Amino acid sequence: MNVLQIDSSASGSASVSRQLTAAIVQALCRNRPGAQVRHRDLVAQPPAHLDGALLQSLRPQPGAELPSDASFREQAAYTDELLEEFLGADVVVVGAPMYNFSIPSQLKAWIDRVAQAGKTFRYTAEGPQGLAGGKKVVIVSSRGGKYAGTPM
Repeated sequence: MNVLQIDSSASGSASVSRQLTAAIVQALCRNRPGAQVRHRDLVAQPPAHLDGALLQSLRPQPGAELPSDASFREQAAYTDELLEEFLGADVVVVGAPMYNFSIPSQLKAWIDRVAQAGKTFRYTAEGPQGLAGGKKVVIVSSRGGKYAGTPM
């Protein structure tokens, strides 16, 4: 079994979502000796947000030219690495803390890199259809602070 652990909290060791993803991965490994774990820390190595060229490379159009500079090649290679990790995982454990009522921008950038038409989903007459079937995905959602009408 291949496990991909995704952490996106900037809180380091104080992060509840990081503590929970680690505990879940440990439990998975206890139950499946020999499990292989790949840990992706999106704070330590954040994916850049999509720009026009990278977006175009994920949705190629006939006759469109892509940049050939080193920066673009580096970003494209990082995108391929993230996609291969995701596709190669049997279980994906995602730490998704709540920042300003949403997920961290690093996690959104990872999703933008991994959600690729023709690779992880396809469009059909009935709507989008996933192509990465058979995976188990565990989303660890955490939040801190005060929110109106809710206990701390």
